[in-house]
Amino acid sequence: MDVYEAVWSRRAVRGFTDRHVPREVLERVLSAAARSPSGSNLQPWHAYVLTGPPLAELKKRAGERLAMGDPWDEPEYEMYPPVLKSPYRERRSAFGEQRYGALGIARDDLEARQRAASANWDCFGAPAALFCYIDRDMCRPQWSDAGMYLQTVMLLLRAEGLHSCTQMAWAKYHRTVAEVLSPPDGLVLFCGMSIGFEDVTMDRTRTGRAPLDETVTFVDGL
Repeated sequence: MDVYEAVWSRRAVRGFTDRHVPREVLERVLSAAARSPSGSNLQPWHAYVLTGPPLAELKKRAGERLAMGDPWDEPEYEMYPPVLKSPYRERRSAFGEQRYGALGIARDDLEARQRAASANWDCFGAPAALFCYIDRDMCRPQWSDAGMYLQTVMLLLRAEGLHSCTQMAWAKYHRTVAEVLSPPDGLVLFCGMSIGFEDVTMDRTRTGRAPLDETVTFVDGL
């Protein structure tokens, strides 16, 4: 699979089979992803990979919290600006309409939307998950480095025939994740990432992208 095909075929998959993901494949992907760029080669990411009983335990604990209606953990970072201005507000709204519309969920059916969102904490059935932490002393450029690392991981997973879904939703249960992983003090959970083989019987709707002239300006003197 060439780079263009990996980029075009990558998407947030929200339905996986329980087919085993070999550890050697994950090791190969993560070894190569270590080549991701980072300012001054800080490599600020800290990745944990869960499979088997540890992942099952995390899903169980998260599911219990969800069933009990436990409030989310206090946020360790802002996921979005308090007020989204245009055009970001419209893009987010369009995503919601596409995502839930494909599931047959009406805009005002909040209960159904919450049920759909709850699949996050089962990793959408995936048999493997990665959790990306970053040192809380890091600055915005290092968070950007972590994002480039995660993108590299996702593209390499496509080269292996695997799919993924990054999930900031896990940051809402960061205490539960920490109970299972026991990360060192000083690390912030950025996101989780579900990893596995796609369940092709599930919804495969892809969200659109803004046209090139909305996000790119060419300055070439022509």
